[in-house]
Amino acid sequence: MDRVIPFSLRVVGVCVMAVLLTGQSYADEPEAKKPDDNKPQPMLDCRFDHSDVGEVSEAFPSDDVFRPLIADPKQPQFFAMWQHSRPRNGGSAFNLGSIAIGENFGLYTKRQGCDGWQAGLLTGIFSQFNLDQKNAELINTDFNVGLPLSWRSGNWSARFRYYHQSSHLGDEFLVRNVGFQRFTVSFEEVDAILSYDYKWLRLYGGGAYLVHREPATVDRTRLQWGFEARAPAMRTSLLVPFLDRLVITPVLSADFKSAEEHSWIIDTNVLGGFEWSRTGSRRRFRIMATYFHGYNPYGQFFINQKIESIGLGAYFTF
Repeated sequence: MDRVIPFSLRVVGVCVMAVLLTGQSYADEPEAKKPDDNKPQPMLDCRFDHSDVGEVSEAFPSDDVFRPLIADPKQPQFFAMWQHSRPRNGGSAFNLGSIAIGENFGLYTKRQGCDGWQAGLLTGIFSQFNLDQKNAELINTDFNVGLPLSWRSGNWSARFRYYHQSSHLGDEFLVRNVGFQRFTVSFEEVDAILSYDYKWLRLYGGGAYLVHREPATVDRTRLQWGFEARAPAMRTSLLVPFLDRLVITPVLSADFKSAEEHSWIIDTNVLGGFEWSRTGSRRRFRIMATYFHGYNPYGQFFINQKIESIGLGAYFTF
């Protein structure tokens, strides 16, 4: 038999619920906002901004005084990319998947605004997959770890690195390519880059030297230069009602390398697309079309495999 709740208890229950809900509504009601409360607070990021105000001396900085070289295929960063790649010295074209996981982790910095120096730790993993094969077979993975030292003074900035790389071919690739001649690829390299920013344009150049290398027959020296052009950031009227703090920046960048091992033939990597960022945040997201022409930059393939590729990638900056 169902239990009947007396009418008086129902009234009391309704009153209690009304009091609780009323109290909750008052508790959740925000205080009156000041006119500037919704205004995004700027956040200084010395990779992209310039300032000489405020002295900073701290451990584990969240930015850097040197902007990463986004068009450098071996720049430690996060990206996922599809490429249609064609070997230029024999072989069929195929679809390539390339991913990278890496970052420069700041250990200590001393600056006046953005002018100063920073020491850090770099780690990077670069993997390539043949998307035309079953289960997207792993072709190669490069592992990088090193110590970067960066510096900035006004529009001038520089980076010095000492790092180690070891490369490993994928098991599926070796199983499918029986008899493939593999060899150990491991080296330590020092490199230095000097960069200058002029309004919307950045120019950079430098070189590198292999301190130790396997195979020992590889020549030691290479040059590197490039540019990065960034148009003024803009907001789109389509996104303003939903993401009013999101800004879009058109970006075009190219990186060039010339190695003694390749008789100074120039390798070219060009990226062009759009970068999304949010006011008050250091995170950035880029969608970039890519074009590469030169020696394969990864693994043991860098010694003798010439390739040409076009692609589309997603890049992430934290």
